Amino acid sequence: MNKSGVYSLIFMLFLTACNLFVDNGEPIAQVGKHILTVEELSKNIPDYLDDTDSSLWADDYIKRWIQTELLLMKAEENLEADMKDVSKELEEYRNSLIVYRYKNELMKQKMDTTVNEADILKYFNENRESFILNRNIVKAIYIKVPVEVSNPENIKDLCVSKDPEQLTKLNEYCVSYAKIYDRFNDQWVAADMVLKNTPFEITNQQHILETKRFIESSDMNYYYLVCIRDYRLSGKVSPLDYVYSDIRNLILSKQKMQFLKQIEKDVYKEGIDNKKVKLFKTKNNRL
Repeated sequence: MNKSGVYSLIFMLFLTACNLFVDNGEPIAQVGKHILTVEELSKNIPDYLDDTDSSLWADDYIKRWIQTELLLMKAEENLEADMKDVSKELEEYRNSLIVYRYKNELMKQKMDTTVNEADILKYFNENRESFILNRNIVKAIYIKVPVEVSNPENIKDLCVSKDPEQLTKLNEYCVSYAKIYDRFNDQWVAADMVLKNTPFEITNQQHILETKRFIESSDMNYYYLVCIRDYRLSGKVSPLDYVYSDIRNLILSKQKMQFLKQIEKDVYKEGIDNKKVKLFKTKNNRL
């Protein structure tokens, strides 16, 4: 029997064990002194899998468990005792994990995560050279509507309007008739993202953006329209609202670093002031 057959047989035994035994400690596989049980395997099978996928997943899990245990056994047999002593690494990991969790809890409880609008604007103005666009971006509306219900001039008037009522009318019209309608949440998006699914052949994207407010086309079935409400070209400074979230996260990250440094200073001072620290004189210092 090949390996695949062995694992499948094991999984069949697993299914039988699930059906026949109340004790989920029933073993499925063993390598040396280590045993894989029905309970351990069943805990690791995702709930969203169907029977077929569960079978395949369990088959793979058993194989990986056996491989891991065999590698561990081989390592135990061949490494020197000092190489198998991981107590120092475990202690260091435990210490760093506890400190990390403590700092995180303090941040949740005490750190002010407010980022002032003035600070965002100040950072943007002082670092404009860091926000040069590497692609063309637009605020645009894309519409694909059946020719028989299209009204190009009316649609274009509604698209360029800044009046909320006019945009509401556009929404109502497109919801009723458009095959595709996307305002991209009125956010800046890459020009490529808007134009890639349209039938337009554009060889000079920059020229199109600089000279046209509307990019339109039609075929026997549909009228296509891209309305460019605003644009910025690659190589130019990004608009603030395009990088707003990035700047806020940068400032917040800096505030976190300052907060954590202050925690370390405060803990150190508290320890010294409360005489929790004792320093000893040695030959090499004058403490």
